[in-house]
Amino acid sequence: MPESQQQPQQPPRNGGAGPEPTALVLGGVRLADGRTVDVRLSGGRIEAVGTAGSLVPGTRLDLGGYLLLPAPAEPHAHCDTALTADMAGPVPYAPVDIQRRTVEAALLQLGHGATALRTHVRIGGVHGLHSLEAVLEAGRTLRGLTELSAVAVPRVLTGAAGADGLAMLRDAVEMGAAVIGGCPDLDPDPTGHAEAVLDLAARHGCAVDLHTDGDDPARLARLAAMAGGLRPGVTIGPCGGLSRLPLESAGRIAERLAAAGVTVVCLPQGDCAGLERQGMRGARPCACAPVRLLRAAGVRVAAGSGALRDAVNPVGRGDPLEAAFLLASRGELRPQEAYEAVCGRARAAMGLADVRVEAGFPAELLAVRGDGLAGVLSLAYSRVVVHRGRVVARTSAVREYCDSAAAVALDLPRQARSQSGGEQQ
Repeated sequence: MPESQQQPQQPPRNGGAGPEPTALVLGGVRLADGRTVDVRLSGGRIEAVGTAGSLVPGTRLDLGGYLLLPAPAEPHAHCDTALTADMAGPVPYAPVDIQRRTVEAALLQLGHGATALRTHVRIGGVHGLHSLEAVLEAGRTLRGLTELSAVAVPRVLTGAAGADGLAMLRDAVEMGAAVIGGCPDLDPDPTGHAEAVLDLAARHGCAVDLHTDGDDPARLARLAAMAGGLRPGVTIGPCGGLSRLPLESAGRIAERLAAAGVTVVCLPQGDCAGLERQGMRGARPCACAPVRLLRAAGVRVAAGSGALRDAVNPVGRGDPLEAAFLLASRGELRPQEAYEAVCGRARAAMGLADVRVEAGFPAELLAVRGDGLAGVLSLAYSRVVVHRGRVVARTSAVREYCDSAAAVALDLPRQARSQSGGEQQ
């Protein structure tokens, strides 16, 4: 099968009569409950959902054969280090290089359907705040295509070395970092590090997103005690270390996290750059947080992609549907629950509005060619992405088989282009 082509795309101009010039009708699309409907978008929201053919079209996009879903979001990206695995020599960290990598990574994930993305950005050290500045500028460049928010992530916040980190973290908030982050595991005083982040977040009214492996029960219990009641909320991840703890110990920690309202973002494909330790890469097996155990305790669990072709992982797709596929294929969640982890739960973790395919909700949508959710998680090749009510990305796949008696006899499914240029199943 040829490699998919991805490109941001605006819907064609409305040349005919319609309810208003900006209206877009997604025609003949299938919903998760099995209905085939028309969906009219206007003003960045879903204006109406009706039976197929019932809505007066503005611009009409025929999506027969596609499943329409609320668009997923990416709650745990590392755009500043993405797409560097194959670079010869040191990775360039000039602002222009970071901005280019961030834009490229964000567009790649947008093509997969993520219309909002939270990226964790290291601050401090020799690069100071330059990486954050470049990521924020990339976010401004991407406006109208996707929503990109930045988490400022210092390494050390305690002791003599921590004073500079704290000052830089305060400056990052003033610059526009939407979330205060940190890596307690990399600080000589992990508890003090978490306390410093939570205190600063409380004073500035910011959300918190902490990198932690989660392999220290006492440390997680202390974090849960400190995080309880903090608004707008605390997220931790990827917490792969929880899966290496004894079951009883992990269960007690899960109960404390649930009581504190802490959200866990798991990474089904493994660890990420935020947890990279000098000399420890490959020293232990990568693991996903124990999603079923956490959910059974009442913990809110979202899922992200993490590393994207960087020093930690030389591969990676940045595809929310792949994260959902991995959760479902490993038996952690049913397909519907797995998709919710990369969609509704991910959006909630990022402080975004809920999305449903119903009138009045934001027009943040993903149409995937396929019959049902389990099917599109397995073979999600062709996709149409809608952000703020307009088509911003399309991925088209062509599947063909050789002209053989076996193919004809089995009536194998195929996607090919008709003579008019459209797709047919």
